[in-house]
Amino acid sequence: MFLIGIIQKINKDWKTFNNMIKEERIAEFIGIMLGDGHIGIYDTKQNKKIYQLKVSLDSRNVDYTNYVRGLMKEIFELEPKVFYKKKENAVDIKIYKKEKVFYAIDKLGLKLSPKMNTAEIPDKYSKGKIALYVLRGLFDTDGSITVFNNNGKLYPRIEIRISPSPMQNQFIDILKEHKINHKIQRLDGGKIKIRINGVKELSNWLEKVGSSNEQYLQKAEKFLKRKVYK
Repeated sequence: MFLIGIIQKINKDWKTFNNMIKEERIAEFIGIMLGDGHIGIYDTKQNKKIYQLKVSLDSRNVDYTNYVRGLMKEIFELEPKVFYKKKENAVDIKIYKKEKVFYAIDKLGLKLSPKMNTAEIPDKYSKGKIALYVLRGLFDTDGSITVFNNNGKLYPRIEIRISPSPMQNQFIDILKEHKINHKIQRLDGGKIKIRINGVKELSNWLEKVGSSNEQYLQKAEKFLKRKVYK
């Protein structure tokens, strides 16, 4: 009986661990969709509907394209279709299944596009540690690591633009909750730019939020002078 109890506890702990990992992956995907994602339901001339979930990326970033493709396959249990736009250096990763699109809307809490004025982090993923994975997905798709010159010395800067939407305040609240120092620049059209400056804050970001985008990790390593892991 004692051995059976141990086995049951191990199985329960393993299931809890797997569920936690899955939730983290879903949260990251939500961030990706809030960054470079699109959900649409369209009428055709034949009185039919097309259901589409899409992520658009830079096709030159092969590693990250493959990563997002694998993430979508894992979450939706379906091999997404990939379309390359050679003239635009772009790639669209798409899912057309009706039930998968409604899973993203009804279960994950994502909204139909366009995202302007409506983009919102689902409440379940807007607080606590899980929210950091949303930030990771958004950063990897809609953010950047740039360099600024401060009196002749070069420093890294994380920048993320957010269009007018409830997500602006949610994003800022997550940064405050996890003590990630930042500055807010107001842009035209109600947009904002989040700026996170310096080596110390870059290290803080990578420790708390991280990145699944190998190009960003390589840029960060040049400043931190150490290997950065996903």
